[in-house]
Amino acid sequence: MAPDSSPVTVIGAGIAGLACAGVLRDAGRAVEVLDRGRAPGGRLASRTVRGRPVDLGASYLTAGEGSPFAAVVAGWVDRGLARPWTDTFAVAGPDGLRDRKSGPLRYGTPGGSRSLAADLAAGLPVRPGTTVREVTTGPAVDGRAVAAAVLAMPGPQAARLLDPSSPAGRLAAAESWQPALAVVLGWDARRWPADLHGAFVHDDPAVEWIADDGDRRGDGAPVLVAHTTAALAAAHLEDPAAAVPAVVAAVRSALGIDAEPAWTEVHRWTFARPAAPREEPFGLAGGIGLCGDGWHAPAKVESAWSSGTALGRALTR
Repeated sequence: MAPDSSPVTVIGAGIAGLACAGVLRDAGRAVEVLDRGRAPGGRLASRTVRGRPVDLGASYLTAGEGSPFAAVVAGWVDRGLARPWTDTFAVAGPDGLRDRKSGPLRYGTPGGSRSLAADLAAGLPVRPGTTVREVTTGPAVDGRAVAAAVLAMPGPQAARLLDPSSPAGRLAAAESWQPALAVVLGWDARRWPADLHGAFVHDDPAVEWIADDGDRRGDGAPVLVAHTTAALAAAHLEDPAAAVPAVVAAVRSALGIDAEPAWTEVHRWTFARPAAPREEPFGLAGGIGLCGDGWHAPAKVESAWSSGTALGRALTR
């Protein structure tokens, strides 16, 4: 690993990369965060659709009681960046609503989940719109070599940047990820139960999860976001729009909605979730660190934050 005086480059400005960079900065290390996107966020993704933010990636946050991440979430709640949402979701199938399922408290984000990434990025030197071509002893960034330490991204993406015969390359290549499509559906008025919050969809070939975006945002907008099965997404990665009719039909059937949506939009996630997240909190091999929700199982926002935080602490040591 590079000497303490050398800068650490974190590639990937999702929650894991930003958490890692924040730990390094707080420890006095020089750090730089590179991301090919237009703004920090990664799969904490929200987009302005029809004048309001809509979450397209992570649907909600949970935080283990008394965990370090719980303190972070409490701070977001205090500042209005997050809000307690619900501990109960519906269970649905192709034949309609079946049951309700309770679990941990979920938190939503009034300003969209990307606002949390923006908060973590505050005070960090983040360079959006930066493409990294290769990582060896240092990545070639737009033709310029820089020192690198951390790849905070899905394993298949990290593997593209690494020598496949290197220790880090082999670690990254061992990860398997599944795709998904996030389909936003808007109506002229709310046409589903007021206490829906969200629905896990079972036994449907098209949709696995439906979030009531107006409910989790707190503005009551008649907007749902459906996340597809991996099989449907894999069949439509080249033409995501072609999957929308099947998603609309599945959502209407599951929730008993009597009208077509007024509008739809679709977002493709080639790497949406790890097929088998690792139990280890992070990977560190050959001077390159790997972190994200492919580590620190089970895969969720808290896991990604914990993975990046743990790797940052390991690097400071």
